[in-house]
Amino acid sequence: MDISEVVKDLQLTSTTGALSGEVSSVCYNSRSCEENSLFVAVSGLSTDGHNFIDDAIRRGARWIVHEKPFVSPDHITSLQVSDSRRALGITGRNFYAHPSSTLCLIGITGTNGKTTVTYLLESIISAAGFFPGVLGTVNYRFRGKTLPAPNTTPESLEFQRILRQMVDDGVTHCISEVSSHALDLGRVDDCDFDIAVFTNLSQDHLDYHLTMERYYAAKRRFFCELLPKSHKRNPYGVIVNGDDPWGRKLIEECGDGGLTFGLDSNADVRAEQFILTLEGIEAQIRIPGQTLHVSSPLIGRFNLYNILAAAAAAFATG
Repeated sequence: MDISEVVKDLQLTSTTGALSGEVSSVCYNSRSCEENSLFVAVSGLSTDGHNFIDDAIRRGARWIVHEKPFVSPDHITSLQVSDSRRALGITGRNFYAHPSSTLCLIGITGTNGKTTVTYLLESIISAAGFFPGVLGTVNYRFRGKTLPAPNTTPESLEFQRILRQMVDDGVTHCISEVSSHALDLGRVDDCDFDIAVFTNLSQDHLDYHLTMERYYAAKRRFFCELLPKSHKRNPYGVIVNGDDPWGRKLIEECGDGGLTFGLDSNADVRAEQFILTLEGIEAQIRIPGQTLHVSSPLIGRFNLYNILAAAAAAFATG
């Protein structure tokens, strides 16, 4: 792909060198660079990509995207930006031809239940005759392939690369766990989501976020900032646990339309009758327009909530 297409939409503060030529790959780990790569120097939580620019160039990188001052050799094009991490997502989206635009992308966020909801939705979508892929804590999987999951939500470049592989392999729906770290670090900012699901919020990850308010603010970005920017326009795109106090706050601030789920009689998707035993769950679930009987070997009230979340998301996909 030509460099002009790869850096489209980047907010450049300065450039030196020619903006012409074919980009062979985009990388942020210098060891992944090859001849004619574009290297994005990202200041990480533990290491700074700017310290590896020389190594990237030695390995063949021809274009360098950076925040900090950098004097480029004559044969290297330097592209300075104010936010390299943001640039990584944009260049990845461009290089992999915006794969989220051509499949149904469902994001699941919350403290608990994300992984279970992805498994439930994967099963529902498969049973409906479609071809789901999953990005989550356990692994990344699609069409018989299984990849290790170094992060619950992949880094932005990997997210775009795996989505492109999914699209090329015929995946119709991608179900992704979206962690608060990923939202805070902008890993999914350049994806067009169809649906965002909020399971619940309880005390966790405060070593990173420090306060519950900041933890909530990271989740809030998904519903109030990222989903409204999506080019997808699903009237049920926002799906929220209406029984959770943070969920109710989210509905007040961002929930224009969408669906709520829960045990409250006002929820759009709700369990009207249910029995919880050590053998599993029996429930009558009301979704808009119909009632479904659900029998599951999963146990506990929390798994009833997970089933309601998956049912709401499945309904929203049609």
